[in-house]
Order: sequence, then structure tokens, then C-alpha cells
Amino acid sequence: QVRLVESGGGSVQPGESLRLSCAASGGTLDHYVIGWFRRAPGSERTPVSCISIGDGSPYYEDYVKGRFIISRGNAPVTVSLQMNNLKPEDTGVYYCAAAPLISTVKNICWERGMDYWGKGTPVTVSQ
Repeated sequence: QVRLVESGGGSVQPGESLRLSCAASGGTLDHYVIGWFRRAPGSERTPVSCISIGDGSPYYEDYVKGRFIISRGNAPVTVSLQMNNLKPEDTGVYYCAAAPLISTVKNICWERGMDYWGKGTPVTVSQ
């Protein structure tokens, strides 16, 4: 059983930055993909970015390319999401999720592809 705990959410103004962290435990995480998903107000949960824990290969949704950076650390396993130049549309609850690496990172990085979820951390971007 993989356990995921998010931290780092908060309220910022447009153009500012936040760094989210996900602490992962349980399982042989070297062969897992861990990623970040967002549920905007009134919307479904959608992918933001994912990373292979083994080789660090990242995947980004188009709307965050050039603004967000995902990275991972080992022992203990953590996955961070550096969010720069935040926009009001980035507002939502951000969830950390994990799944075994059984395909490419891009193919796994969608809601139904993930097996384990954290409880989420809220991010608000407003003036």
C-alpha cells in the first residue's frame, strides 16, 4: 500500500510561485510514476505533471509547460512541483497520485491510470 502526503499549498497573487511536495512511502517506488493532478472549482480532476521515480522522466500538460517543474528525490521518495508565474486559472486542490510504471509516463498520467491518491492541498491564485 502506497501512502502519499501532500504539503505546500497556499494563497498567492498572480505571477508568484509555490512549491508543492509529496512524500511517498510503502511499495517499491523505484518502479512507480508519481504525479500531480488538479481539481479546479466545479471541474473534474485533471493531470498537471507526472514523473518516473526510476529515471526521472517527466511529463507535463501543455498549459504548464515552461511554468511548472516536477522533480523527485529518493530516500525518502518525494516528488516536488515548482509552480512559477501562477495564474488565477491554476487555482484548485492539487492531489499527488501514484501508479506502477507499466507504460510510458504520459500514458499513465491520467486520473484512471493512478492507483493511489493523497488527500490534496489547496492552491488559490488571486489578487
